[in-house]
Amino acid sequence: MLETTMNSSDTTTSNDNIGFVVFISIVATIGGFLFGFDSGVINGTVDGLQKAFNSASAGTGFNVSSMLLGCAVGAFFAGRFADKYGRRTLLIAAAVLFIVSAWGSGIATSSFEFVIYRVLGGLAVGAASVMAPAYISEVSPARYRGMLTSIQQIAIISGLFAAFLSNYLLAGEAAGSTNTLWMNYEAWRWMFWIELVPAFLFFFMLWFIPESPRFLVSSGATDKATQVLTKLQGSEAATLKLAEIKQSLASDHQPRLSDLKEKATGKVRPIVWVGIGLAAFQQLVGINVVFYYGAVLWQAVGFSESDALLINVLSGAISIAACVITLLVIDKIGRKPLLKWGSVGMAITLSVMVIAFLNASQSPDGKLVLGDWGTTALVAANMYVFFFNLSWGPVMWVMLGEMFPNQIRGSGLAVSGLVQWGSNFVITITFPMLLAGIGLAGAYGFYALFALLSVFFVVKLVNETKGKELEHMEG
Repeated sequence: MLETTMNSSDTTTSNDNIGFVVFISIVATIGGFLFGFDSGVINGTVDGLQKAFNSASAGTGFNVSSMLLGCAVGAFFAGRFADKYGRRTLLIAAAVLFIVSAWGSGIATSSFEFVIYRVLGGLAVGAASVMAPAYISEVSPARYRGMLTSIQQIAIISGLFAAFLSNYLLAGEAAGSTNTLWMNYEAWRWMFWIELVPAFLFFFMLWFIPESPRFLVSSGATDKATQVLTKLQGSEAATLKLAEIKQSLASDHQPRLSDLKEKATGKVRPIVWVGIGLAAFQQLVGINVVFYYGAVLWQAVGFSESDALLINVLSGAISIAACVITLLVIDKIGRKPLLKWGSVGMAITLSVMVIAFLNASQSPDGKLVLGDWGTTALVAANMYVFFFNLSWGPVMWVMLGEMFPNQIRGSGLAVSGLVQWGSNFVITITFPMLLAGIGLAGAYGFYALFALLSVFFVVKLVNETKGKELEHMEG
């Protein structure tokens, strides 16, 4: 099957309009940039939220993680709505929600109001997180698909980096995130409003990209699908690809959630369980504790707010470098090796952080003092970020976008996306409580354990998808 697939791919890529494919992939990944920015901007606003809304640790945890409730709902329904209304349509709706959320989060005057706007932003992030990689997978030739889908993670990390840098500069300009900046508004509010620029750009550019040809075929718009495929691959390849898509979608009904079960046994398909596992492990290793609470973490071990925000900028730059490496090698060495060795690297670096935190002393104000272990913890944390973004960061999204057969791609993404964001919510909302209860060492020991378990998950259950056409994915 793989040999046939590769031969088919080789004979139909000579007329690929790769420039157009790259253009529409970049447009789609602006959603990834917003996903990253919206996720990372909260990092520098925690002090402002606590002061503005008088929230304790549990309340702050909910303010920070409230977006993730919307993410889970957005990811789940995006897959289903995309099967009904189209991939591009869902991305346009997400762009509108990004705009509303960015403005509202900055103007909010109470925790309740803030949470409403963050949940709306979460709906956008959830939809973009599953639809952008799925859309890119469905318009990309197999030989470039891993590289082009990996751009999504670079966009996410670039968004995080932009948010960290923006937070650092705005806090520096105001001499603190809780101080007033321009037009008599606090700096933390402007941290949210900066997002309006890429959000409007995303909304505008989406009108210049086509709908997914696989969605067009599934909805009966064969002529439009032919036009899009011809523009993507040339007329000869478009005819062959159209026939393959029709065959892979051969069914008497539109895609639905019940397709995730095997008809003969009524059991959930194994590929769905693998998707759920990939989605859960990506969050259970604790990466978003670093992204959402990085400033809190480094302040907890003695760094100033300014230094903590600067460390976030450094982590963002390291993340981008790791993603670029993945982009260059993922279609050469495959997805599975990157996941496996990324898990090994994360397990080791998280364990080093645990040891550093265990060897810290406590100052009179309750903060940990790392002393000689400070440099070790900082290096280990950034190496952990590097290994994550070399592997699980981009590769999980690549695999979710391509591993499901055409008939169940929307439904498979819906369930996996729900699990991914649900896990993210649990990890994020519990961190302040873990920090207060069992300390940094206990919390990071928990994440290290899941990093170790993910090694065995990848080795035993994950199959390679490198070079396979989407029409030949088996469920």
